[in-house]
Amino acid sequence: MISSRLPRWALSLFAGLLLSAGAQAAPVSYRYDTTHSQIVFSIDHNGFSRPFGRLHIAQGWLRFDAADWTQSATELDIDLASLDMGDEAWNAAVRKPAYLDAERSRYAHFVSTSVERKDDQHGVLHGNLTLRGITRPIDLAFTVNRIGTTVYGMHTTAGFSANTMLNRDDFGITATPNSIGHGVSVWLELEAIQDDHVQTTKESP
Repeated sequence: MISSRLPRWALSLFAGLLLSAGAQAAPVSYRYDTTHSQIVFSIDHNGFSRPFGRLHIAQGWLRFDAADWTQSATELDIDLASLDMGDEAWNAAVRKPAYLDAERSRYAHFVSTSVERKDDQHGVLHGNLTLRGITRPIDLAFTVNRIGTTVYGMHTTAGFSANTMLNRDDFGITATPNSIGHGVSVWLELEAIQDDHVQTTKESP
C-alpha cells in the first residue's frame, strides 16, 4: 500500500489538507456589516437629472458556499426611514405614503430563492422583495469582490457588489407619473462578517 511508504508526518499533513479542503467547501455563515454596506438608487427627475438616494441595511445574514453557489442564501431588512437624498424636506416627502410609506411599512425585506453562477466571480441572485407590503420577484446581478481576512486580522469578510432595475409601479408607487421616472436603478455594496452563530434560516421560501 502507498500509505505504508509515507512517514507519519506526511500522512498527518495530507489528512489535514483534506480536512481543510472540506471545511472550505462547506457553506460559511455571515452577518451583514451595516457600517460598510450601502444601497444607492437613482431615478429620473422630469428628464433633467437622475438624482441619487441612499438607504441603510438594518440587519441581515448571508450563507455562502464558495464551492457550490446553489447552497448559498441571504436575507436582509432595509430601513426606509434611513432615506437620504441630500435634503431633509425632500427626504420627508419621499418617506410619505405616496412614495415609500416608511411610517406604515418601515422596512423593506429581501429573501433569496436561488443563486445562479455565471463564472468564478459573477452570478445572479434571485429572490423576493417586499416593499410597502407588496412582494415581487427581483433578480440581482452580483460580483464576488473578495473573501478574506481584514487588514487588521480582526475577522473574515465577504464583499459583494450587486445591481438591479426596479419598476416603482410594481410596488404601488404611482404618484407624480409625469415628473418622476418609473424605472429605479439600484446598486448594492455589501460586506458581511463571518459569524458561525448567526441564524441563517429563511423566513419565507
